[in-house]
Amino acid sequence: MEIFMTMSLLTLFLGFFCLCKLLLQRRDQSCYMLAYECYKAKEDMKLNCDSSAKIVMQNKNLGLEELRFLLKTIVSSGIGEETSCPRNIIEGRNPARADELCEMDGIIFDTLDKLFARPTSISPSQIDILVVNVSMFSPAPSLTSRIINRYKMKEDIKTFNLSGMGCSASLIAIDVVQNLFKTYKNANAIVVSTESIAPNWYCGKEKSMMLTNCLFRSGGCSMLFTNNRGLKQQAMLTLKHLVRTHIGSSDEAYDCCIQAEDESGYQGFRLTKHLTKAAALAFTMNLQVLAPKVLPLREILRYLAVSRLKSAKSQKLKADEGVGLNLKTGIEHFCIHPGGRAIIDGIGKSLGLSDYDVEPSRMALHRFGNTSAAGFWYALGYMEAKQRLKKGNRILMSGFGAGFKCNNIVWEVLKDLDDANVWKDCIESYPPKTLVNPFMEKYGWLNDEYLSFLRLDFSQLFA
Repeated sequence: MEIFMTMSLLTLFLGFFCLCKLLLQRRDQSCYMLAYECYKAKEDMKLNCDSSAKIVMQNKNLGLEELRFLLKTIVSSGIGEETSCPRNIIEGRNPARADELCEMDGIIFDTLDKLFARPTSISPSQIDILVVNVSMFSPAPSLTSRIINRYKMKEDIKTFNLSGMGCSASLIAIDVVQNLFKTYKNANAIVVSTESIAPNWYCGKEKSMMLTNCLFRSGGCSMLFTNNRGLKQQAMLTLKHLVRTHIGSSDEAYDCCIQAEDESGYQGFRLTKHLTKAAALAFTMNLQVLAPKVLPLREILRYLAVSRLKSAKSQKLKADEGVGLNLKTGIEHFCIHPGGRAIIDGIGKSLGLSDYDVEPSRMALHRFGNTSAAGFWYALGYMEAKQRLKKGNRILMSGFGAGFKCNNIVWEVLKDLDDANVWKDCIESYPPKTLVNPFMEKYGWLNDEYLSFLRLDFSQLFA
C-alpha cells in the first residue's frame, strides 16, 4: 500500500512538474512588438498623374489598345497622387547596380535609423536576430550583411534573407522570429520588409504583366520585436496567432502569380485569371484553421448550424459569396493587405466588413500604393494615427503571396496607441471626400473613337 501511495505521489509530482515546465516555456515564447517605422519617400520621387503619363510614354512598345487598358486600370486602381517610385524610373534610365542598391539602402537605412532613435532602450548591438524580406532582389553580400556592416552589429547575430515570398513576406518573417524566440530567451529581433522596384519595371505590352506597373510603389518598414517579458511595458502589440497556408502543389495556383518573360523577352510579373480562385481557396483553408482560435464558441456553433442547413452544392465557396463567419465577434480591426482595390473589396465583402473596417487598407493604398510586404504596416499606422487602437483590441492582418500562399496573423493591442507616425503630415485630410484620381479627367480622350482610325505618335502628344 505504501509503495502504491509513493508511486501515485511521484506520478502526480511528475505531472505537476511537466505542467509547470510547459507553462513556463509558453511564458518565455511571447513575441512582443516594441516599435515600427514606415518609409516615406522624398518629394523628387513622387509619382503624380503627369509624371505617370511621362513614364508610360517612355515605353515605345505601347499602342492605343495598351494605353486604353492602362488608363482603365489606373483609374480603377484606388491609387492617389502622392505615391512614389525610384528615381531611375522617373528619369527614364535603365537601372544600374548603383540604382538597385541605392533604392534598398535609402529605404532600409532610413527606417532603421528612425527605429533605433526611438526610446526603446534597444541599440543595434543588442539585436540577436535579423530578418530581411525583399522578394525581387538578392545581392551578394546580402542585405542583412549591409545592415550589420552599417550598424556594427555583434558577431553571433542570427541573420535570414527571404526572397520570392511576395506580398505577405513580412508575416512570414515574423513567423521566423516567433519560432526562433522559442529557442533564444530574452532575445531582440529586427524585421525589415520592403521590395525592389528599380530593376523590375516592366517595359513590354502584355496586359497581364502591365498591372504591376500600375500598382506597385516604393515603400518599406522596419520592426523591432522581443520576447523579453521585462520589456512588455514598452510593447505595442503581442502576437496571439499566426497561420500560414501554401497551395503551391496546385499548378494553377503556382502559375497564377509568377515572374516570367513575355514573348518579346521583357521580364515582368504575370498575374493570371486564376489568381482570384487561388486566393479564395487559400484564404478559406487558412480561416478554417484560424477561426477556432479567435472566435467565441457561440459563433462557431452558429456557423456550423447554418452550414448544416445549406445544400452540398452551396457549401462550396463562390466568388460572390462570403465565408459565413462573423469574424467581428473575435476581431476588432482588420488590416487587409493594400495590394489593390479589388483585393481589399473582395476580402472585405467575403468577411462581411463595413467601409469603416476596410478604410485603413483603402487609405494606405491611396496614399502609398501597393508597397508589397510593407503594406500592412502603412494600414496599421493609419489605425494608430486615427487613434482607433485601444488596449485589448485584436487586429487581423491578412495577405497573399506568390507561390501561392495565404498568411494571417492576429495581434493584441497592449496599450492605447496614438502615434501619427508616417501619416503625421496628412492624416487630417484622410479619408478624402473622393478616391477618384485625375487620370480620366486628363487622359480620357484616349477613349475617343476617332483615335482608332488615326496613326499617331503618342509620345509626342504627351510631350
